[in-house]
Amino acid sequence: MPARFVFTEPTSAQLDEFLAEQAALPLTYPEQGATRNDWSAWPPGYTVDQTCVSLGQGRDVFERAVGAMRRWMMFAMPWLRLYPADTPLEVGRVVAVIPWHFGFWSLNACRIVYTVTEERRFGFGYGTLPAHVESGEERFLIAWDAATDEVNYTIVAFSRPAHPLAQLAYPVTRLFQKRFAADSRRAMVATVRTAGLGASVSA
Repeated sequence: MPARFVFTEPTSAQLDEFLAEQAALPLTYPEQGATRNDWSAWPPGYTVDQTCVSLGQGRDVFERAVGAMRRWMMFAMPWLRLYPADTPLEVGRVVAVIPWHFGFWSLNACRIVYTVTEERRFGFGYGTLPAHVESGEERFLIAWDAATDEVNYTIVAFSRPAHPLAQLAYPVTRLFQKRFAADSRRAMVATVRTAGLGASVSA
């Protein structure tokens, strides 16, 4: 079951049905959890991407960033929808990633395959299900460096086309992947900074 393309914005009922179908299906790649590993240990045969941005320094920034990730604010961009938007970051949860491009929406399903909950690191990795234009895994991580006090937001991923259209239009697919990474960085920076301003005002 490949990714679905629709010309009208899908309703919540349609998306619930879509995710119910996908929830019982296996991942589309065998290397589940590989984004936990170091860069050099990632599986061959995929395009590997990594992006990182500093969110600031200190515990308060780390906690605000964790809160933003729990609310999926790294997906807060005008051309993309994450459904359900209040999905808990728990292993086994399934979400739909729904970008708008060229006059249509594409419905892509992912499952959370692991979480990271440590004193200075928080995040998760999700993998592609059959209804997705790509095959692979992506990790979203907030890390608070003990030596520098810096809080960084990092995305790492490996992927390859799974849908014929993604293969035919691979350069365009890569542009959208890079656009997502850039917009996700901006969304997290803006959310963490705004939360910090709000905390200052309320204090």
